[in-house]
Amino acid sequence: MTEVGAGQGGAAGAADGDAGAAGRGARVPRVPGFARWPGGGSPKAEGKALRERVARSAHADFAADSGRPDAVAAVEESNHGRLPELTPIRVGRMAATPFAFLRGSAGLMGYDLARTPMTGIGAHLCGDAHAANFGLYGDARGGLVIDLNDFDETAHGPWEWDLKRLAASLVLAGREAGCDEDRCREAAQDAVGAYRRTMRLLAKLPVLDAWNAIADEELVSHTDAHDLLGTLERVSEKARANTSGRFAAKSTERTEDGGRRFVAAPPVLRRVPDAEAAAVAASLEQYLTTLSEDRLPLLARHAVHDVAFRVVGTGSVGTRSYVVLLLDHRGEPLVLQVKEARASALLPHLATAGFPAPGAGHEGRRVVLGQKSMQVVSDILLGWTTVDGRPYQVRQFRNRKGSVDPAALPADQIDDYGRMTGALLARAHAHSADPRLISGYCGKNTELDEAVAAFAVAYADRTEADHAQLVTAVRSGRLAAEMGV
Repeated sequence: MTEVGAGQGGAAGAADGDAGAAGRGARVPRVPGFARWPGGGSPKAEGKALRERVARSAHADFAADSGRPDAVAAVEESNHGRLPELTPIRVGRMAATPFAFLRGSAGLMGYDLARTPMTGIGAHLCGDAHAANFGLYGDARGGLVIDLNDFDETAHGPWEWDLKRLAASLVLAGREAGCDEDRCREAAQDAVGAYRRTMRLLAKLPVLDAWNAIADEELVSHTDAHDLLGTLERVSEKARANTSGRFAAKSTERTEDGGRRFVAAPPVLRRVPDAEAAAVAASLEQYLTTLSEDRLPLLARHAVHDVAFRVVGTGSVGTRSYVVLLLDHRGEPLVLQVKEARASALLPHLATAGFPAPGAGHEGRRVVLGQKSMQVVSDILLGWTTVDGRPYQVRQFRNRKGSVDPAALPADQIDDYGRMTGALLARAHAHSADPRLISGYCGKNTELDEAVAAFAVAYADRTEADHAQLVTAVRSGRLAAEMGV
């Protein structure tokens, strides 16, 4: 049964006093949006008190209820609104492995998570914090940053949801990589332990220090992930070469006027009719209004040359996504991705968890603001627009992106990867939730770590059963699937 405690929204210590609360003898009233001085109560004590209502050991609980959607029906439902000709690719990717199924079924897991114990502490969630949604990308100075990097399902909700999805994904990735059960459970437990210890560290720091704490270069030492160093170095090397220029060199050809255009490579990349390309290009005018003004001169020095349709990752396959080729005065390319933004898969389950669903708004804006809320550094060209009445997010394409495939890690690295991603998740949550509150609940011992690891194993078992149902549906012809695309 869902349990919702005090402190919903993570607003412990927020300003709620009257004028004069800035301190005895203060000459200015309290300003809305700022904290009260002196602060009232103790967020750490409030978090600790929540253990009386929701024991940390309760987070081990998982049992699919009788009203749970059938896994195949859930996939069919999530295909609604997608391009029908692409849904077989999505089904084929999800049918590949149980971990792949989890990656494409955030909504089904949202249903399950809404029926597990919760503290009621809110944070801005990734919404899809599985182990493959962490990775490297370029910053404005040409360096590489490691962080969460997918925010299609972002929403404000229970912090535990992201953590449990990460833990369950590590068990599934470990099984796919050939790790034994003890190693898989250890990876999940280590991720939760790193989350808990990182949140505790952040809770002790001045707010400004905590905001940017645990720099990327310190992550390996902080999380004791030294066995992962070689893998991270190889991924970094590949990421540095993963640029717009390299993509354009492989995916475009010269035109008679000296420009370039995309070359079709079906089914992943295809050309679009002129009217469709013109609509996408025209939408960039609205996109510019969502950027900081200091970014506009950069884009003003690029010309739009071509638009193509490009199929995206597992969870997003079937949504509309375009790549737009821009060239500067030297013919050097910059590629933007204009990607359809659907409502978060968590949206139908937030109210069940005691978190009011947000009002109607632009879904591209939701994704962009969620990303900026959680990342330490974000793409400087993040924005949003509307094409033919549909909301889209806009970002750089192939911005030196790189990622670790957790399902391909050696057995002795999966727990290192778990610790690193757990620390990154804590850093991201601490931007919107008071780390003192979450840390007070999590505590010093391993009770929460062990409980969430037990949940992760149970949920991995459930996901394997769901995946088996999907494979059966594909073999029976109920669902069409294109494998290996």
